[in-house]
Order: sequence, then structure tokens, then C-alpha cells
Amino acid sequence: MSVVRDIITVAGVSAGVFFFFAGTVGLLRFPDTLTRLHALSKADNLGLGFVVLGLLPQTGGLRDGLKLISIWMFVLLAGASVSQLIARTARQSGSGK
Repeated sequence: MSVVRDIITVAGVSAGVFFFFAGTVGLLRFPDTLTRLHALSKADNLGLGFVVLGLLPQTGGLRDGLKLISIWMFVLLAGASVSQLIARTARQSGSGK
């Protein structure tokens, strides 16, 4: 049973790393602020979700699993708020084009 949990963990964390890498490539390759922000925020949120899902089988109990999920939810909320503020500022200053 431990091998199955380890395989799930490796698969989830590997998928998360792939999406983090894809977001970084989008950040470096896209031409303007808004498209970079879109690529980075979407890929990082998905990557963190896969990392959390990969780590859930390794938790000691329900309490630890809920901690991981709550951290993921807080990061989703914070990322959405910060992305909105950055996009609004970029559009108002005209640098988003």
C-alpha cells in the first residue's frame, strides 16, 4: 500500500512541477503584461493543486490533509486578488499592451 501512495505522490508532484515550469515559460515568452499574468496565474494555481493532491496520501491524518487544502485555498484567493490588482494597474498605466 505504501508503494501505491508513493506512486500517487510522485505523479502528483511531477504534474505540479510540469505546470510550474509551463507557467514560467509563459512568463518568459509572452509579449505583454496581461498575457504573462494570465499564463503564470493559471499554471501556478493548477501546479499547486497537483502538488497538494500528490501530498495528500502522505499526510498523517485528516487534520494535516485539511491544512494542505486550506493553504491551497488561501493561495488561490490571494493569487486571484493580486492578479486582479496587477492587471488593473497595468491597464490604467497603459503598459498592459
